[in-house]
Amino acid sequence: MGLSIGIVGLPNVGKSTLFNALTKAQNAESANYPFCTIEPNKAVVPVPDVRLDKLEELVNPHRVVHATVDFCDIAGLVKGASKGEGLGNKFLGNIRECDAILHVVRCFENDDVVHVDGSVDPIRDIEIIEAELIMADAQSVENRLERMKKQLKGDKKLQPKVDCCAALLEHLGGLNLASSFDQRDTDVFAEIDKELHLITVKRMIYCCNVDDEGLLEDNKHVQAVREFAAKTSSQVVKINARMEEELIGLEDEEYTEFLESYGVTESGLDLIIRTGFSTLGLICYFTAGVQEVRAWTIHDGDTAPQAAGVIHTDFERGFIRAEVIAYNDYVENGSESACRSKGVLRVEGKDYIVKDGDVMHFLFNV
Repeated sequence: MGLSIGIVGLPNVGKSTLFNALTKAQNAESANYPFCTIEPNKAVVPVPDVRLDKLEELVNPHRVVHATVDFCDIAGLVKGASKGEGLGNKFLGNIRECDAILHVVRCFENDDVVHVDGSVDPIRDIEIIEAELIMADAQSVENRLERMKKQLKGDKKLQPKVDCCAALLEHLGGLNLASSFDQRDTDVFAEIDKELHLITVKRMIYCCNVDDEGLLEDNKHVQAVREFAAKTSSQVVKINARMEEELIGLEDEEYTEFLESYGVTESGLDLIIRTGFSTLGLICYFTAGVQEVRAWTIHDGDTAPQAAGVIHTDFERGFIRAEVIAYNDYVENGSESACRSKGVLRVEGKDYIVKDGDVMHFLFNV
């Protein structure tokens, strides 16, 4: 499994500039006019992890495989997109398969950069986009509800889903996110969400695109976004998309010096990925051998068999046991054999909850 993030926002808020920086490739056109992104851009980005780099140094494998994040840059939405305005609602479908939504909002003043609504107001912009996402969900729910009502005469078991859909449609009709629906934690709702891939039930990360000064200290726009996000316990990240773009291609030493010149310690890529993992409750464990050192993404709380299943479903079905070394123990002793000799390699069974950074080896029956 990997983390997938859909990037949304009004035209000209810096989405494509950010996408270029995040993917370290100029494959999303940035231009100072609305709708410059005509097709959704997708890219797979390796997750930076110094622990993986250290394991590579110790094991010296033939190859190293990072965990990945799929970024999907959705074309600029405008008011009325769910009804076909601007580029229409066909792009909303690209968000449905994502795990989380990164909502980029403009939080800087610059008369040379056109704003589609003529002024900088991040809360207004957020509400416009979220209203379109809500209406797109409402349309999906309404269509499903109409079909189920017709099927209800022949299948009375559908009544709970019909009732849930009707209540959800009313909730969305009040321009409320599906994530605040009072039946969200029920099995019936989970079944509906699995069928419809509701957009507004997904976790939202608000990304404030700021200028140089705003990167060092929150301006009034960033403060407003933080207050807005706090109402739904959503995460906020702050980036300077132009600065991120300038980081492309720099060597490690230059990269670090460039960040320091802006008074920051990590890039927007690192910050967004770290926040995405935290928001969705994701962690990584490692496998380390001469052929390959690799990071695997799992949910925090997954058992050893579930973690094995990420490699291959046969590993989970035939799981016998796992050999586990804590990352710090592995680094301190320098190798698997040394860890085994020191007794810090543990044998764990089906109930073991995998920890972030565990170095693991699975034994299983085919």
